[in-house]
Amino acid sequence: MTNLSVKNHKVYWRASGQQLVIEPWGKNSLRIRATCSPHLDLQENWALLPDPDNHQVKIKEKPSMVRITHGNITAEIDNRGRLAFYNQRGELLLSEWWRQRTTEDIPGDIKKEKYVSPLEIEAREFNPIPGGKYQLTQYFEAHRDEKIFGMGQYQQSMLDLKGCVLELAQRNSQSSVPFMLSSLGYGMLWNNPAVGEVHFANNQTLWRARVTHQLDYWITAADRPSELVEQYAAVTGTVEVMPEFATGFWQSKLRYRTQDEVLMVAEEYRRRKLPLSVLVIDSFHWPIQGTWRFNDIDWPDPKAMVDKLRAMGIELMVSVWPTVDQRAESYNEMETEDFLVRSDRGIPITLDSRGSTTFVDTTHPGARDYVWQKIKQNYYDIGIRWFWLDMAEPEYRTYHFDNYRYFMGTALEVGNIYPQKFAQCLYDGQRREGQRDVLNLVRCAWAGSQRFGMLAWSGDVHSSFHALHNQVVAGLNMGLAGIPWWTTDIGGFQGGRHDDPAFRELLIRWFQWGVFCPVCRLHGCREPEIPPPEMYRDGVEQCNSGSPNELWSFGEENERIMSRWLGIRERLRPYIHDQMVAAHQKGTPVMRPLFYDFPDDPACWEIEDQYMFGPEILVAPVLAQGMQSRRVYLPPGDGWRDLLTDQRRPGGGWIEVDTPIDTIPVFVRGDATVLA
Repeated sequence: MTNLSVKNHKVYWRASGQQLVIEPWGKNSLRIRATCSPHLDLQENWALLPDPDNHQVKIKEKPSMVRITHGNITAEIDNRGRLAFYNQRGELLLSEWWRQRTTEDIPGDIKKEKYVSPLEIEAREFNPIPGGKYQLTQYFEAHRDEKIFGMGQYQQSMLDLKGCVLELAQRNSQSSVPFMLSSLGYGMLWNNPAVGEVHFANNQTLWRARVTHQLDYWITAADRPSELVEQYAAVTGTVEVMPEFATGFWQSKLRYRTQDEVLMVAEEYRRRKLPLSVLVIDSFHWPIQGTWRFNDIDWPDPKAMVDKLRAMGIELMVSVWPTVDQRAESYNEMETEDFLVRSDRGIPITLDSRGSTTFVDTTHPGARDYVWQKIKQNYYDIGIRWFWLDMAEPEYRTYHFDNYRYFMGTALEVGNIYPQKFAQCLYDGQRREGQRDVLNLVRCAWAGSQRFGMLAWSGDVHSSFHALHNQVVAGLNMGLAGIPWWTTDIGGFQGGRHDDPAFRELLIRWFQWGVFCPVCRLHGCREPEIPPPEMYRDGVEQCNSGSPNELWSFGEENERIMSRWLGIRERLRPYIHDQMVAAHQKGTPVMRPLFYDFPDDPACWEIEDQYMFGPEILVAPVLAQGMQSRRVYLPPGDGWRDLLTDQRRPGGGWIEVDTPIDTIPVFVRGDATVLA
């Protein structure tokens, strides 16, 4: 009797208490789900949009094997449940890692001898956990010559993730977005929000979810990296078209303390004739966490402030934290309704930042609606349309994921979806109010976050060249993981004295690179920090501010150089807007590795410190202190010209480029027009 069956474009397998289903899900793509539970859950889609129902499927049944083909991808599964995936040319893309005594009925052309082993290891391990659910481990065969990209944002300098071990968990400056892109021509989404890890080792690939009830992943095949990203975007969603103001310059710092200070900074930008699109008000402008409003002392008339800034052509963004102080009126209301994250052990405090606070449970629909109503009443109704969703991982004081429990399940089981649901909280409310161009700055992301108007940034990173290098890599892999709206704290967040020559050099290099990021945003806590006029107000500890962080705060030379590059950013805005349209239409990353546009050039798969900014601009950031020149690779094609000097260079090789302090190597492809 066979363990395989076919019904409604799906292939089913069942044996030894486990059941599995393979089904088409988007162009050239398949979705695989399996469980040891009595019922296979076919309702929860997690990061995926509902099935687009384009079932151009061919299914071929044999006595002990079934083959399902959907466009460019074919899956074969045998009577024992062993899976392998092939492209349209019959080339093996990915196969499960089994080690058993017999090679009988192994799918396709896989070399059977490597399966012969007394280890008796199955590729899908559901290890039961006392109380019900499972720790899941999925093994795949490794390819030593494979390159792997995507997976979100990790603070490391490796763009190619082959050989890396990645934690599947959210932390400040770490965004786990579990979509990988392979140089072999496939992409895979680990469609499971559980905390876990992935090992892209040379001897095997291992995915693990620490608590779950079901295996769920999605796989797609294509010949070009751009097609893989587009197919992934089609099933998880794309960003909207970015509002045109947002492609300009954003000014931020820790932190503008008063309404007068904000207006004074805006007026100084105008007096100096420096373009400014967005001013950001950071945290602790509220009386206490969990009120989601301005305090009346420092912000006596926020509506007038919003109106005045908008009349100057400047949009205002305000910080929103998902924390509730136990002294806030909203705390008892939310606790009663189970709208807060619960702790399984100890007291219910998940963050102790100037008060004993607990995080909002963003997985709870009622909690999302409660928070939005506060935001609408206190911010939206006075004209504020753009929000900064900080602490969005959430940033637990101790990342003991086994201690926290959400409406949707334990943090170990569903914790990685928290930032996506935080973004959805604001997005749904804004859409209900009729707002079409939603854009909110969020300090974390998971797969699918992009469809909720989410602009990610790379968190509270250090002010150093080492951190700068890491951010370049982080931005590229975020784009490949489906998050094209991305930015960073220019200059880094933690550290940096405004009068330190070494920091001033770092800031210039970071700013030059920031001009060629999807969003150009200056932010940071500059030293020395400035204490508040009163350390406590109504019993609530007040927050320090950083030193000045505007373009003119770092000396005349810095202002001159950064102002020049800010002018270039302004001239790039029509070009950047075109890239935002492409991101909306196809999920195309605004910044992407060279291989995205030049996949047939082997050198482009090796380069990790250059990238394309849209299809026409090549950027080679300066990533080390005192660097006076650097090597730049120009891919073959129509030739390249220097953005500033218009000097033309042939493609297809390396050149040495001078990098004096006021220059970053930037080249334009052929005769393309990129500056307005």
